[in-house]
Amino acid sequence: MNTEQWIQEAEQVLMHTYARFQIVLESGDGVYLYDVEGKKYLDFAAGIAVFALGYNNKEYNDALKAQIDKLLHTSNLYYNTPAVEACKKIVKATGLDRVFLTNSGTEAIEGAIKLARKVYFNKHGKADSQIIAMNHSFHGRSMGALSVTGTPKYREAFGSIDGVVFADYNNYEDIASKVNEKTCAIIMETVQGEGGLYPANKEFLQKIRALCDEKGILLILDEIQCGMGRTGTMMAYEQYGVKPDIVTMAKALGCGVPVGAFIAKEDVAAAMVPGDHGTTYGGNPFAAAAVSKVFDLFASEKVLENVNEVSAYLEEKLDALAAKYDCIKERRGLGLMQGLEFTMPVRDISVKALEKGLIIISAGANIIRFVPPLVIKKEHVDEMIAILEECIA
Repeated sequence: MNTEQWIQEAEQVLMHTYARFQIVLESGDGVYLYDVEGKKYLDFAAGIAVFALGYNNKEYNDALKAQIDKLLHTSNLYYNTPAVEACKKIVKATGLDRVFLTNSGTEAIEGAIKLARKVYFNKHGKADSQIIAMNHSFHGRSMGALSVTGTPKYREAFGSIDGVVFADYNNYEDIASKVNEKTCAIIMETVQGEGGLYPANKEFLQKIRALCDEKGILLILDEIQCGMGRTGTMMAYEQYGVKPDIVTMAKALGCGVPVGAFIAKEDVAAAMVPGDHGTTYGGNPFAAAAVSKVFDLFASEKVLENVNEVSAYLEEKLDALAAKYDCIKERRGLGLMQGLEFTMPVRDISVKALEKGLIIISAGANIIRFVPPLVIKKEHVDEMIAILEECIA
């Protein structure tokens, strides 16, 4: 079948919850994707910051194939060796102590919220805690994750769970003014993604950490998108000299296999006891084998070193583009998580780029987001810039 036929078939069976681009992808290799008609696309979206290692990495594929032949699922009534190996590597990467493996980033947020509220319940004996979340944040689309997502349009048709208060990101005074005796946690992305590619200010995040220590509040950092090396360190918070009480991870954690995690300090994790939280599929041997292999490949392929080298080059090229065109307001971001803010909607630019063989995505109506595989090279940046400039011009 051709592209049009596949799309017609899809539209008969899929819920209409996405404004999908009109292509049908079939395969990938390196940093390129191919559609059902063989057209080649340079990928600067990586499945929304998921495919850090690029496509068709042989070592990654072989590890998953080997695990398929061993064991896919056992439930969490039993231990399995890949989960133990994966969690040891997550603990080392985050500097925290205890891991709960989930099926997605949204589930990781749900677990982090539950853990924070359980800590408060154990301390106060009642379930009336409050969480301070950030305006313009994005944490997911389930009810709990939606409730701490600071973009009203996502919540207006669904409502939200009780006890969530919103404050302005990078505004210490606003957050501090909303802390009270019921505040159990402050949750934020270390770098806001959907909200417009805004990194936290270093002084701001350090002051929030100090405030949490002073008031006995838990700091939850959402690194689902900005973690796993995307900003040049394994966890973005390493660049700020702070450590959260709970961190959430997903996306590049599995590099395509659906998996997430929330990780906590020892004394915080101890609040959860058998029966408090669970998952049927989370931490299954297949997903855990993917996580474990991802960490191995980050080391052997020197992914962090590449991110730091190529991101500096990407910033330079994007800055030059912003200086050249009046329709671009500014560049901002951290590492290989960059954005260009335009004075007009960018959907048409994304569509034109797709026609020319470049995949880019937005963050809101006016911002193009660049979250390519972490293995891209400078020549891929040059290729992207050349196509993007054609589309802008």
